[in-house]
Amino acid sequence: MERSQINAIIREGIEFIRQCSFCLPPFAFWTPDDWKRKGHECDEIRNRMLGWDVADFGRGDFDRYGLLLFTLRNGDPRGPAGGKSYCEKALICRDNQRAVMHFHWQKMEDIINRAGADLVIQLYGSDENEEIERDRAVTVSVDGVETEVPAGGLLRLKPGQSVSLVQGLYHEIWGGGGTVLVGEVSAVNDDMADNRFAEPAGRFPEIEEDEPPLHYLCNEYPPAR
Repeated sequence: MERSQINAIIREGIEFIRQCSFCLPPFAFWTPDDWKRKGHECDEIRNRMLGWDVADFGRGDFDRYGLLLFTLRNGDPRGPAGGKSYCEKALICRDNQRAVMHFHWQKMEDIINRAGADLVIQLYGSDENEEIERDRAVTVSVDGVETEVPAGGLLRLKPGQSVSLVQGLYHEIWGGGGTVLVGEVSAVNDDMADNRFAEPAGRFPEIEEDEPPLHYLCNEYPPAR
């Protein structure tokens, strides 16, 4: 992806989040110049990969296969017991823009439609070889209501609705009829080691630096001064 495209995606995301009356923390708006003055007091942001995340899943076609994320808080997946055991993210799904089919080995998560259009989620179970099960229904909790979904079936969440996704449950999400502000509340997130994609996919984009970054992505922070 070109840096100019990433900058534009983040600008549009900030505006949409504001329209939804959701407030981001101050570090969402720190510039590369701001980061030059940040020391070890900001190590939690650096080490736990908080902040902006633009995913194109290695497809090179963000409008069709992509996701804008902002991680607000996260524990340390390799840290000592007794630390922060949860994660929270804000995600933006555009109309029919797919966050490709995947599951997590370790992380259980609630996916919440915070505002905007409907959120569509396609679901499959996984077998002992971690492949998609195409002939077995799955059962999920939708706002505390046990709900059976056929293999490959679609959940359509209205604003305010949520679903709990357990480990090993394949899911793909997209906006249904418009852009959606999605919340994710989960166990500790580890994007380096806890994503099992149904088809080969990249997690972080390769970037062509055609202009300076507006804000660093979560995997780009410089070391403490």
